[in-house]
Amino acid sequence: MEAKRIRVGIIGASPDRGWAARAHVPALLALPEYRITAVGTSRPESARAAAREFGAAHAFTDAGQLAEHPEVDLVVITVKVPAHAELVEAALAAGKHVYCEWPLARTTQEAAALAKSAHGAGVHHVLGLQARYAPAIAYARELVADGRVGRVTSATVHAARGKGPGERIPAWAAYTLDRNNGAGTLEVAGGHTLDAVQYLLGGISDLSAMVSGQHPVRTIAGTGDTVEATTPDHLLLNATLTSGAVVSAHVHDAKVTGAGTRLEISGTKGDLAIVSTGAAGPAGIQIGELRLQGPGDADGTFQELPVPSRYRWVSGLDPAAESFNVAQMYARLALDLRTGSRSVPDFDAGLRLHRLLDAIRLSADTGTRQRLG
Repeated sequence: MEAKRIRVGIIGASPDRGWAARAHVPALLALPEYRITAVGTSRPESARAAAREFGAAHAFTDAGQLAEHPEVDLVVITVKVPAHAELVEAALAAGKHVYCEWPLARTTQEAAALAKSAHGAGVHHVLGLQARYAPAIAYARELVADGRVGRVTSATVHAARGKGPGERIPAWAAYTLDRNNGAGTLEVAGGHTLDAVQYLLGGISDLSAMVSGQHPVRTIAGTGDTVEATTPDHLLLNATLTSGAVVSAHVHDAKVTGAGTRLEISGTKGDLAIVSTGAAGPAGIQIGELRLQGPGDADGTFQELPVPSRYRWVSGLDPAAESFNVAQMYARLALDLRTGSRSVPDFDAGLRLHRLLDAIRLSADTGTRQRLG
């Protein structure tokens, strides 16, 4: 007998643009465990168009009605960060499982309230930290745990995103420049990158950080309008892991040439490097295909390490596609929902990451090293 499919309602499912259309919808359509039954947008005409485009039976402009619908088991929230708290609470109040994009909320206080509500609702709560499910990261984590590099001594990260040439940015990126929206370089690029580092190597115990805004005014491509940036576009971090290994990281936006991510792990027996590739690479460690490199035979240079097929759980999607890592995470979530396990990152993981970002801000503001609980 065929297992019952997980019925999904997507809030923020614009029919022709946005992260839901680019990543979540292709991911869900590639997995037989799921069925998109409902979509929600802010306008009736776009909701109806999205329903037609994605094959959903129901279209909504009211997120509460979507969450309460009996043909929705999992509510997926893919809108801008300031709306996350209200929409997550609506899904939890309806007793539905909820998948929210990272960042979980604008502030740590909001994130703590959402984690508390999620535990009270007794449902599965999931956070979109899909870099963990890139095959190269999953395999690197196994190699580190198995001692293939010996005792890890350090990690060095360079993560640079490109949002457009020079001072010009696409219109969608303007909202990320306002610190009140909680979706700037530190939160998005920094959050995804540092989550991947900790997933691979363990938690950060103490840190010193500096943030900088090198592009105080940006121009919207196509309109010529200017926007003042109140968020930093550079993060420089040095940290110590709970294992005693040290971390150096530079995360920044507006890279004109050579945007991408390189994460090197050094150990007493050897080194690993995780490197972004392809057109999606400049978007961040969580998007697009990553390659894993290890030491060569004798000359000390890196060579590519093939990732075993057991780390690819999704067929029918190009590993370089924006949707691939999201689909990998959905595949593990389906297993959690079927068995009752809780393996995917949840709101508690999000709260810990929010607190890490708070420590970075405090260190940058005060010039002092911060210890994490």
